[in-house]
Amino acid sequence: MHFQDWLQSLRSSAGLKASESQDFWSLLPSCSLSSASLLGLGALASLTAYWLVTRPRPMRPPCDLQAQSVAVNGDPSCRRSALLKDDTLLEFYYDDTRTVFDMFQRGLRIAGSEPCLGFRQPGQPYQWISYTEVAERAQVLGSGLLAKGCQPNPQQFVGIFAQNRPEWIISELACYTFSMAVVPLYDTLGLEAMVHILNLAEISLVICDREEKAAALLENKEKGVTPKLSCLVLFNEFSEAFVERAKNCETEVLKLEQLMVSRMEPPQPEDLAVVCFTSGTTGTVFDFHTVSLVFFLSQVSMFCHGARVGFYQGDISLLMDDIKTLKPTFFPVVPRLLNRIYDKILGSVTSPLRRALLHYAVRRKQAELSSGVVRNNSLWDKLVFNRIQASLGGNLRFALTASAPISPTVLSFLRATLGCLIFEGYGQTECTAGCTFSMPGDWSAGHVGAPLPCAKVKLIDIPDMNYFAKNGDGEICISGPSVFRGYLRDPERTAEALDSDGWLHSGDVGQWLPNGTLRIIDRKKHIFKLSQGEYIAPEKIENVYTRCVPVLQVFVHGDSLQSFLIGIVVPDPEVFVDWAKERGFMGSYEELCQNPDLKKAVLEDMTAVGKEAGLKSFEQVKGVYLHPETFSIANGLLTPTLKSRRVDIRRVFQEQISSMYSKTAI
Repeated sequence: MHFQDWLQSLRSSAGLKASESQDFWSLLPSCSLSSASLLGLGALASLTAYWLVTRPRPMRPPCDLQAQSVAVNGDPSCRRSALLKDDTLLEFYYDDTRTVFDMFQRGLRIAGSEPCLGFRQPGQPYQWISYTEVAERAQVLGSGLLAKGCQPNPQQFVGIFAQNRPEWIISELACYTFSMAVVPLYDTLGLEAMVHILNLAEISLVICDREEKAAALLENKEKGVTPKLSCLVLFNEFSEAFVERAKNCETEVLKLEQLMVSRMEPPQPEDLAVVCFTSGTTGTVFDFHTVSLVFFLSQVSMFCHGARVGFYQGDISLLMDDIKTLKPTFFPVVPRLLNRIYDKILGSVTSPLRRALLHYAVRRKQAELSSGVVRNNSLWDKLVFNRIQASLGGNLRFALTASAPISPTVLSFLRATLGCLIFEGYGQTECTAGCTFSMPGDWSAGHVGAPLPCAKVKLIDIPDMNYFAKNGDGEICISGPSVFRGYLRDPERTAEALDSDGWLHSGDVGQWLPNGTLRIIDRKKHIFKLSQGEYIAPEKIENVYTRCVPVLQVFVHGDSLQSFLIGIVVPDPEVFVDWAKERGFMGSYEELCQNPDLKKAVLEDMTAVGKEAGLKSFEQVKGVYLHPETFSIANGLLTPTLKSRRVDIRRVFQEQISSMYSKTAI
C-alpha cells in the first residue's frame, strides 16, 4: 500500500475537501513503503503514544512555589501560609473533628473493622487489632479508670510508663474517651524528674508495661516521696510478691483486663489532652490545647484517616527487620537516622565504578526532582536503588523528618535514592510539633518550608547577635491556635515563653527566603563568647561537622577564657575503619581512635567541610578528641529526643577538654 494512498484514505474521516488537501499531498514525496516498514511505523507510533500516556508527570503544587507565604498586614517579617484565603488561621481541618477523640472516631467511621494497631512476635508476621476493637477496648478501659476513682475531666492526669505498643495507644484513647489528660513517663527522665512529675501533676494512677518499671515507681512510694500514687496497672503479668510489696505501702496493683466496664464521656475542644515533660531538665512541663489539632502527632493524624499503625517488637536491634516486615507507606523519622542511612549507602559502595554509577544515577533522579517528578519505578530505581528501597519495605511513599536540622546534601540524596516524598518540618513541643512544613512539589533543600495554615510566624530583632527583622532574619516567634496553653503550674516560665500578645518565642534564629520559606540559621540559646568577643552558636557548627563522612556525632565546646573551639568527635563505626584504611591507617575501631595522625586527618576533613559550608575561622574547631563510644540515652549524654545533654558531656569530658586547651597551639 502506498503511503500517500494511506494518508488520502484519512481524508474522508477528517472531513477535508479535495481542494483543501491537494496542496498537502503535493508536498509529500512519491514513495512506497513495505509491510515491514508500515509495521515499524505503527510500532513507533504505539510506543510514542504509550510514552505520552505513561510518562512521569510532575506533582502540581498547591500554590506558587515562588510565593509560598504571604506578609501579614504588609509586614514582611511576619508571614502566614499562602494556602489561606486571608489572615484567618485554620483551627480545624474537618468541622466534625475538633479533639483527639474526634479524630479517632472519624477513623473508626472510615475503617470500621479494618486493621488499626499492629504488633508482631519474633519471626512472625504482623497481627492486627481493628478500629472497632480498639474503640471498644478504650471505652471499657476508660470506664475502669473511673471505677478506680479517676474523674472524667481534663484536670485528671493519668500516667503511662511503657514502651510504644498497642496497649499504650488504647490506654491513651481510654483517657481521651473520658476527657482525662495523659502524662507520658520515660525511664530516661531519671529518678528525680520522675518524682517531680508524679507530685506536680498529682498522679494517683500509672499504667505500666512490665513489673520492672512499676517496681521503680513503687520504690519511690516506699520512700514516701510520691504519696499520692495509689494504683499501678500493668500490661504484662506480674508476681504475687510484687502485689504483696505494693499492699504494704497502700498501693493497688491490677492487670489491664481487670478494669473492663463500660460508659463514655468524650472531651470538648478546649479541654487539655496531654501533659508532656521535657527531657534534660527537672520541673519544666508543657501542656497542650486540644483545639490545636492541625498537626498534633503523625500517629493521631493517621488514625483520623483510618490508616493502620504498626509497632516494633520492643528490641531496637530488630527494628530494620520490623520495617521490612511491616512495609510502611508513611515513615516519620529523625535526621540522625537519615544521616546513618546516607552514610551506610555511601560506605557500602567501595569500587570506583559502582560509586560513579551511584552518583550518576542520583544526579539523573535529582534532575527529575527539580522538574517536580517523584517516583520509584524509573530505570535507575530498578538497576541501582531497588535494594536501598527494599531495606525500608519497598512501599514507602511519604517520609517526614523533623526535630533537628538535616543537611541539604543528605536530603536531596535520599529523595533520589528512596524515590518517595520526603518533607521537612520545623516546630517544637510548645507549638504542638509543627509550625512550618515544606510544600508539596517543592523538592529544593536548605529550608524548612512555609508556615502551616494554623500558624503565623514572625522574626524579631536579636541585637546582641546582629540579627534584625528588617534584614529578613531574627528570632522565630509563633502565634496561632497550635501554640500551647503554657507550662503546667509554672506561670513564671510561661511568661518567659509567651509574650503579652500570645507569641511563642522559640529561641531559634530564622531567615525568610525570597520564595517565602523559612531557613533556620542559628540558635539564640546555647550561645557563648570566646575571649576575643566573638559569639558562638555550637549547634550550628555541629550540624555542619556531622556532614563529614567519618563523623557520627560531635560536640563543640568553647570557653570565654579561650580564643578557639575544640571538639569531642565520635567516629561512625560503620565507615570509620574503611575511611581510615583508604588513607593508609590500619587497626581496630578503638585503636584508630587513639591514632594521633588519624585524628589530624579527621580534623582536616572537618575543617574542609566547615570551610565549604561557610564557617568563619573562629567557628572552626582547632583540636579534637576521638571517642569510641557513641553518645546515647543509656549513657546519659543524649536526651530522649536525641539532643545532646551539653552540661553532662562537658562534665564527662572535662579532662580531655582541659588537655586539648593546654596542648593545642594556634
